[in-house]
Amino acid sequence: MISASPKPVTDTRSLIGVIGASSVGTLIEWYDFYIFGSLATVLATKFFPEGNPTAAFLSTLATFAAGFVVRPFGALFFGRLGDLIGRKYTFMVTLLLMGGATFAIGLIPAYETIGFWAPTLVLVLRLLQGLALGGEYGGAATYVAEHAPVGQRGYWTSWIQTTATVGLFVSLLVILLTRTSMSTDAFDDWGWRVPFLVSILMVAISYVIRRNMHESPLFAKAKAAGKTSTNPLKESFGNKYNFKFVLLALFGATMGQGVVWYTGQFYAMNFIKTVCNVDAMQTDELMSVALLMGTPFFVVFGWLSDKIGRKGIMLTGMLVAILSYRTIYETMYQTTNLANRQEIPAGLSIKTTTTPDPKGGLLKTTTVTHLYTDGTRLMETTKRAASSASTNDTGKSDVKRSVLLNTSDRWTLIWLVFIQVLFVTLVYGPIAAFLVEMFPVKIRYTSMSLPYHIGNGVFGGLLPAVATYLATKAKEANAVAEKAGAALPYAAPYLEGLWYPIIVAAVSLVIGVVYLSNRAQVTD
Repeated sequence: MISASPKPVTDTRSLIGVIGASSVGTLIEWYDFYIFGSLATVLATKFFPEGNPTAAFLSTLATFAAGFVVRPFGALFFGRLGDLIGRKYTFMVTLLLMGGATFAIGLIPAYETIGFWAPTLVLVLRLLQGLALGGEYGGAATYVAEHAPVGQRGYWTSWIQTTATVGLFVSLLVILLTRTSMSTDAFDDWGWRVPFLVSILMVAISYVIRRNMHESPLFAKAKAAGKTSTNPLKESFGNKYNFKFVLLALFGATMGQGVVWYTGQFYAMNFIKTVCNVDAMQTDELMSVALLMGTPFFVVFGWLSDKIGRKGIMLTGMLVAILSYRTIYETMYQTTNLANRQEIPAGLSIKTTTTPDPKGGLLKTTTVTHLYTDGTRLMETTKRAASSASTNDTGKSDVKRSVLLNTSDRWTLIWLVFIQVLFVTLVYGPIAAFLVEMFPVKIRYTSMSLPYHIGNGVFGGLLPAVATYLATKAKEANAVAEKAGAALPYAAPYLEGLWYPIIVAAVSLVIGVVYLSNRAQVTD
């Protein structure tokens, strides 16, 4: 690797300003990107055909995943620009692209209005979001690292690492505030658009802040000396020595880090909502608390990596995740399993309301509430079209189950998600400094962005869809066996999706243990 000249010391006040300006924009980009995943269960009913909720949800997750799959292409395109013209201007462009795409999703009419144009437009905008995020993270991480003192890079870049989780937290908070400010029907009808639309205000504020930032001192010095790359892509991936480190970064670190990240946050949220049937608002609340509790540990482990090295901390996160995921998710499932509770027969209540159907006629909503001795409630809601004359049912609809947990069980789930967030902080806190120190200044943006976004965008981003698919197929296989009177092939089909992150993280762990170094490959 090529060593650059020593970097000038930056004072703490300047570093805080750099962190603040970079973090605000990156946080907003993560918010924009993850608001789609946070609303996946609602969007499945808006942009895809009715009649098969499971297929619609899987289609939504696939569209969500599409934004991750194109992130490596964004890394190549914007990484090249960042190494040619500078870090600052490149991630100004990605901010505006992300914000515009997110705002536009909030304007798309529903499937029942424009048909297949709805999922098509959503997919195109998700791809634009993915391209933008592919250029954002590498620029922000590189920008901060090139301002920080060499021996403190883990600590200072860990603040950028918090922005992904804080972005998810903010998305859940905005959704929660929107839900509580209106009725459930209003939110399902049009309120879900609000979190997408308000992002344009956040983007405008971030743009003003970033516009006043200065270029990275290391890049500015290299550019002034005429030492920047004329072909970052060729030097990053055409050079065998450098390309070896790109592959090591991908398969020994970011691949495993990516699946741990998305299991501990997005898959946990989808599991609680769709498998455990916990009320959406309650799920957002408990996820928000767990994320808030876990976020400071990004900085803790980033700081610790400056003291004892990055490799051991990241690989420990993968190992504990591999060994404990199935136990954690089994405990989550049993905590919400109504079969473990005693129902109060006298507490059963039935409420029926009739409202105008947006499609014409009337809509009859029947809600059956079950009470349990521990304070848990189950609400089963059925909506059917009814004749205008007698309100008799004229159509069928699936029953929507919503479990409202008691306080004790809510805290059990919070702690179980918090443990998973701790795994995330172990693997994710030191990763930015680790990647920055693998590559020289002139090709750093390009070289670090690609393995990061393949590991997170492809291996991590596909996790919700792949894991949900595996669990769904296991459930279907059990149903077929039960109908045939045969032994069930899966004792716990809801855990089958976990094999994807476990296997991917295990492969990354082995490669990391054998081939990764605990020392920086480049000294700036």
